[in-house]
Amino acid sequence: MRRRQFLGSALGAAGLTLLPRRGARAARGAGGGIPHLLEGFLALPGTKSAQVDVDTAESPWRATFQPHEPLFCGSCFKTFVLAAYLQEVEAGRADENEQLAIDDDVRSPGGSVFENLNGTTAARNVLEAMIANSDNTATDVAMKRIGAERVRSLIAGAGLSKVRIPDSTRRFFSYVAGASAAEDLGWKGLREVLQDQNPDTAKFHAPLNDVSTMAAPADELVAYYKRALAGEFFEKPETLREFKRIQAMADSIAVVAPADTPCYMKGGSIDWNGFHCMASAGQMIVRGTPVTFALTLNWRDSDGDQAKTAAAYKDAVAGVLATVNRRLLEVGT
Repeated sequence: MRRRQFLGSALGAAGLTLLPRRGARAARGAGGGIPHLLEGFLALPGTKSAQVDVDTAESPWRATFQPHEPLFCGSCFKTFVLAAYLQEVEAGRADENEQLAIDDDVRSPGGSVFENLNGTTAARNVLEAMIANSDNTATDVAMKRIGAERVRSLIAGAGLSKVRIPDSTRRFFSYVAGASAAEDLGWKGLREVLQDQNPDTAKFHAPLNDVSTMAAPADELVAYYKRALAGEFFEKPETLREFKRIQAMADSIAVVAPADTPCYMKGGSIDWNGFHCMASAGQMIVRGTPVTFALTLNWRDSDGDQAKTAAAYKDAVAGVLATVNRRLLEVGT
């Protein structure tokens, strides 16, 4: 399908919705909406899920494209681990000053902080590395401490029925590398698979699967961030402050968020056996207006070049957020 034909079909399926708000008057027309806001994102190859909620006081509005479609979201799932861990701290069952072990028993590929270190460090450092650097070893250390089922309990309690997380990032990598659902290849075994120059790809599993994956639809990511950043999942104000502090450290913020704009988010990606993902989810604040977003792209080599598509994705998401930011700043002047 030619690009113009695709855009015509995609934009026809995209939604721009005025959201009624209790106690606020809904403006007529687009309610401050921006026509064709998602055009650059929709021009990308592959499968997409997107939702952008702009919660202005008088006329909140939403732009969407297949928002209910659960796609592979990569490290975006780590925000659920952070929230569940901080709930445990809040309840007195965990402590951010607790020393947690970093060793081959929990080591996982991906991440620039703990992959080559041994020893112990404070849980606070683990949580920060998980979000700021998307360190997979840090993620598995945190999940081992509180348990994957504790994270799933938060997800289920929030009514996020389509969100799915793995038992650990290493168990996920083991499965997509061909292990059984119950098998952990271990650090040595998994490293051997990843370093194999001629792997048996026939036994590999797709990252988006029904056994071990990291998946979520855009609408559930948006709903979660709106509730989490409003403090709904925490009892104490200081817990919410800590959640926001760590979420504001994500390295992906500098890639897609407008400069000098408060933002809390997490990005995700993967390149595995011809399958690719780029995902961004979170919330930015523009003059007091929350803009909560989730834009996920899944594609294969046959859809488009990995490097070019990844770069185009970053430009597209940055363009969406910049456009909304500019509109809100113009309205406020």
